[in-house]
Parts: sequence; structure tokens; C-alpha cells
Amino acid sequence: MDASGTTQQVGSVSGPDFIALQVRDVEAAAQFYESRLGLTRAPAAPPGAVVFMTSPIPFAVREPLPGVDLDSGDRPGNGVALWLKCDDAQALHDSLAEAGVEILRAPAPSPFGLTFAFADTDGYAVTLHDAG
Repeated sequence: MDASGTTQQVGSVSGPDFIALQVRDVEAAAQFYESRLGLTRAPAAPPGAVVFMTSPIPFAVREPLPGVDLDSGDRPGNGVALWLKCDDAQALHDSLAEAGVEILRAPAPSPFGLTFAFADTDGYAVTLHDAG
């Protein structure tokens, strides 16, 4: 706000442009997302990160920023909803469950198609859906 109490807009935001999860072991997390979800690594990434070729928004796993303690709460990212789109939520759910991945919410119909949630290698809750 300026002196008159009016809010000054400095710029505008168009929406999410990049999403990254801070993880304990970048290579283990990257391997999980590659082998279990079928993501493909981008040819280039900044140091300490693996970026995947997702669209429309790039997704990455990266080393924690200084001062970040991933063990300080019940679950990293608690309160953040991360949704990823897939082509067959039921088949992916079955594959993850068979591999022993923790399923947080069983598949259920929603306005976004069939959805379910799982915990990744660091405990992040990730929701997958197959329509929308």
C-alpha cells in the first residue's frame, strides 16, 4: 500500500511456471518418478536437480534449499496439493500398489476423472487423475 492506502500493483502473475519438490536424495527421487510414473528427464537441469519433460509445466526434484528440514513435520509439503495428469489412473494405481508404494487415497471418480493419491519416496502426497 502507498501512503494513501491504495494497493500498488507492481506486476501480474500468469500462473504456475515451474514446480519442484525438495527431496532428500535427488537421484532416488528421480528414479522413482522415472520408473514408477514414466516421466522422462529433460536434457538439461540446474546443479542439484533433475527436471522432467512434463507439460504444460516443467516438474523437477531438487536438493533442499539451505535451512529446509524435510523431517521437521509429519509429511513434506503438508498443505500443498500436487496433482499430476496421467492416461490411466487405475492402471497406474495398481502398478504403484503392487510395488509397495503407500497409497494415501484409493481410486475414486471425481470431476477430474478417476483420482487417487500416493506418497512418493520422500513422503510427499501426490494425486494422479486421468481426465481434464
